[in-house]
Amino acid sequence: MTAELVRGQNHTLPRTRLEIRVSAGSPVVAGATLGDERGTVRGAEWIAHPGSPRLPGLEVSRQAAADHRLAVDLDALPEAVHRVTVLLALPTGAGRPVRFGVVAAPFVAVTGLDGTEIATFTLTGLDAESAVAALELYRRQGAWKVRAVGQGYAAGLAAMLADQGLDRAAELAASIHEAVASGLARSVTPPPPRTPDGERVPHPTGPATPPPAATAPGATASGGAAPASTAPGSTAGGPIDYAHPRRRTSASPPPPPTAPPADPGQPARPVAGDATGWSMDERLYNQIWGMFEDLARAVAAYRSAVDFAGSRMDQETDRALSDPRNRIGGAGDRAREEARARCEDLTARARAALDRDLAQLTAEAAVVEPALPAPYAGWDNPVWHGHRVPMEMPMALRVGDLHLPERTDLRIPLLVRLPLERGIWVDAGRTASEAAASADGDALRRLAMENAVALAARLLAVHPADTFSVHVIDPAGSAAGALAPLTASGVLAAPPAAGPGGVSTVLAQLTRRVDLVQMAVRAGAADSLPPDLDTGEQLLIVNDFPHGFDDRAVTQLRYLADEGPSVGVHLMMVADREDARAYGPVLDPLWRFLLRVTPVADDHLADPWVGHAWTYEPSRVPEGSRVLERVLELVAAARRAGGR
Repeated sequence: MTAELVRGQNHTLPRTRLEIRVSAGSPVVAGATLGDERGTVRGAEWIAHPGSPRLPGLEVSRQAAADHRLAVDLDALPEAVHRVTVLLALPTGAGRPVRFGVVAAPFVAVTGLDGTEIATFTLTGLDAESAVAALELYRRQGAWKVRAVGQGYAAGLAAMLADQGLDRAAELAASIHEAVASGLARSVTPPPPRTPDGERVPHPTGPATPPPAATAPGATASGGAAPASTAPGSTAGGPIDYAHPRRRTSASPPPPPTAPPADPGQPARPVAGDATGWSMDERLYNQIWGMFEDLARAVAAYRSAVDFAGSRMDQETDRALSDPRNRIGGAGDRAREEARARCEDLTARARAALDRDLAQLTAEAAVVEPALPAPYAGWDNPVWHGHRVPMEMPMALRVGDLHLPERTDLRIPLLVRLPLERGIWVDAGRTASEAAASADGDALRRLAMENAVALAARLLAVHPADTFSVHVIDPAGSAAGALAPLTASGVLAAPPAAGPGGVSTVLAQLTRRVDLVQMAVRAGAADSLPPDLDTGEQLLIVNDFPHGFDDRAVTQLRYLADEGPSVGVHLMMVADREDARAYGPVLDPLWRFLLRVTPVADDHLADPWVGHAWTYEPSRVPEGSRVLERVLELVAAARRAGGR
């Protein structure tokens, strides 16, 4: 029977191999400290956190998430350890909740490896606290117990660590938040939630909540994009209003189209636009989010079932072999075979359920993909051949695809909201992926620049002709070949800037624009802007950073990355982070803030909600196709017709 604890109450633990499951209404950082007989943490090596997630007998999550599973083996803890304290903290960053009082009360459960709950504790009554000691496992007279603590700290993680006797607690807290920020920078935005009836809740269609240091899919993140921004259903100030910001009516969006009836006993036939929304584009956007969520949950359920089957087999085998009578003769072998058979049966049933879900999602993707508008479509979609420069900006833009290893041919479009909420970093460095390992450095740089050009072409094509401009910095002229589609079509605001002088000129021009627009906005005097100032959206592509950049140029670039998106100046970096190693931690905030994509398939986008590592693949122009050039010719013609 599960013990439902209140603050201060304890409960005896019947076993020593445990899971501690955390559920929260917003991503939280989960960690644990080890304490001696007096409860003192002897040093940083006695703390498990995202930057150092494993200790003997203890493992925690590597990033912030709304759900966590911490693994604890009390018998494997060092002999000097008498207490394990589970800590929760809100991650720092713009747009994130700053106190537990504005998010759902965290729920913590101590379970066996089979998922059976031993004790639970809901951390109610939190308000200004941003960190909390949730519960502790402690040893008393040779037996382990759990106690509900719920001690919050308004001064945050540093104060909580200092309270446990840790020296230099502020430095360690800063390093933990740094590790979390690095994890969020490669994470996808959490999928939209569901209503109590199981319906997908669409993302808000107006200006999105400011993203944290980074995000990723379908988003803006995914996510921004794929991607994590503020959790759906909550912001730093309270619940999100999902009402359409452009409509002055309380009416709900029209219902999605009804699927044709399926044969009895068969799943419903998928329909493109099977989600709520005021337009077909909005319904498709929300449907893609729903597909992402469904795939994430189906795979998470399968992996959890497989883990459970393996854990139960180990337990049954250990239990059988712990009886000395089973070690003689064939009893032990039979017990092992029976445990293995049960494990294989559970795994097969889990795989069958996954295959059923994957088949349904594959059928839905087959219907949705051909129906996508150009901003959401791949370059191989025929919609591009009939594309015309639009009169208004779309909701989102496709920047690639996401997939999981359980079904690599099931691709979910990675959509970022427009206008861009943060810049993009096309990583030209060598990553750990198989595709990157098989390519040489020059090939990766060329592919990275080609990906950047394709993304810039998409942005130009989906914006009205007079509202989006592209600038290029190519200090050494090394990207002339990849840039040819942009330069030949005449869609660039100016020829690519080369050399230190060109770098300085372009950065000064865009920095001036950011300064002037910010001052005009603050003063409420937008009409006072100089007549020669282009108030349209601006994209700066930077190749081969930091070549050609001095310290002043680097500072200006960081300023554009931080302040530019809010006033329509966006950054696209094509760079290998190793080339900028000499700048040390000065550039860490820059890399974290940008949405990282790769020129080849790479599983670097983390999902903080279910822990998946999503593989990103760029959207490539088909071999031999001239669709990119044709689209850019249309953009150039529209600009000439408009007098630009």
